[in-house]
Amino acid sequence: MRIKYLYQLLGSNIIILIVAFLILSLLFAKYVEQLVYENTTNELITYGEEILTEFENNPRGQSTVLNQYASVLDDRDIFFSVFDQNRDIVYPYSGRLSRFEPSNQEWEKLARGDTVIIRQESKRFEQEVSLVVLPYIQAGTLVGGILLIAPVSGSREMISEINQYLVITVLIALTISFLLSWLLSRVHVKRIQRIRDAASMIASGNYNVHVPSANFDEIGDLGNDFNEMAGKLKASNEEIENLESRRRQFMADVSHELRTPLTTISGMLEGLRDDMIPEKEKLKGVNLASQEAKRLIRLVNENLDYEKVRSNQIKLIKESIQLHELMEVIKEHLNIQAANKQNEILVEAAEEVLVYADYDRLIQILINITKNSIQFTDNGTIWLRGRESNKETIIEIEDSGIGIDPDDIQTIWRRFYKADLSRTNNPYGEFGLGLSIVKKLVELHGGRIEVSSIKGKGTIFTIYLPLLD
Repeated sequence: MRIKYLYQLLGSNIIILIVAFLILSLLFAKYVEQLVYENTTNELITYGEEILTEFENNPRGQSTVLNQYASVLDDRDIFFSVFDQNRDIVYPYSGRLSRFEPSNQEWEKLARGDTVIIRQESKRFEQEVSLVVLPYIQAGTLVGGILLIAPVSGSREMISEINQYLVITVLIALTISFLLSWLLSRVHVKRIQRIRDAASMIASGNYNVHVPSANFDEIGDLGNDFNEMAGKLKASNEEIENLESRRRQFMADVSHELRTPLTTISGMLEGLRDDMIPEKEKLKGVNLASQEAKRLIRLVNENLDYEKVRSNQIKLIKESIQLHELMEVIKEHLNIQAANKQNEILVEAAEEVLVYADYDRLIQILINITKNSIQFTDNGTIWLRGRESNKETIIEIEDSGIGIDPDDIQTIWRRFYKADLSRTNNPYGEFGLGLSIVKKLVELHGGRIEVSSIKGKGTIFTIYLPLLD
């Protein structure tokens, strides 16, 4: 059977209150009863001691003393008797009790001079009575005693009245508690319901949810954790959608990149096979097919390199490298390609500047960026700069080329991205994998890379690599 959480809270609160009030009322009634009994007993002992004192002070007028106390105590609904050493009642002479019959244990206690207190039900008084026996000792010998009896007057009436007040108090408290419990339970259930509704929205695929949260109880902590979970799920979903989009784009780009060289190679082979190409054009055709085959090899190699970098399968062997010397190597390596576009490469780095990196991977990083600068610069300059600052080496590659559109700056690191989609046939990382590999390699070095560009005026790539501690 399904019971709503609201009713569970209400039921548990009411049950706890009822049990608490019942225990409280029982304990309080018991306490009052005990208190009344003790007061009655103390009163009897006091009267008994006073009578015994009068006995000792006025041995000849004992009868007068007894009569006086009998008159006074009758008005207080207290009755007493005097017994001798033979346990016979000697006062009152008419005898309400013919003989005092204590147990042996009680008699021994009296013989020692101790007071005996007995609480028992009395048919005569139709209620509990307090019975007190005080010994009368002369010369160390028990010669008799006084027995006083009084009903525990008013105890049951008082307890009954107290119980009535307790019942009224319980009813009022339960009513107030019920209302407060209902309100608080509604608040808690509503808070939980908001989280439940948000969970249902997430289950249906809507991750744009947020539940009000606080830090003053566990439900608030649950709300905070839920919001954090929803944020991570949203980010993960966006990443999945982004990856799926990139996967589709990747397949389209790869298909496009493969189709062109494969079509060229297939056409050239068929032309050579069918002898459809003139003799003087055959060498040119073979060279074209060879170039296209090399393009395919570069595509495969770049993809393999990217996957190795992305999955952290590359092991870096870092060492301190003289940056000026390394930049001169890059300049020498790319001078011919720069000259073909009437570009000039300039190195600006002090000879004492060092960089802590893997030599081969740093060469790969700088060549990729420099090739991009050459690709998008005509009749301009490419600067290779290096300096040390704040325990890191700063490397800049600046060009005076066409620049990058501001909207494209954050997307240049994506796989197969091309800043100029019309340039699909060039020898400088034409597949758009270079910059994505560069970013991953820089991050593997524990560094970061930034780019700033002004459309039509040039671009600056800045690399920050930590120095050896």
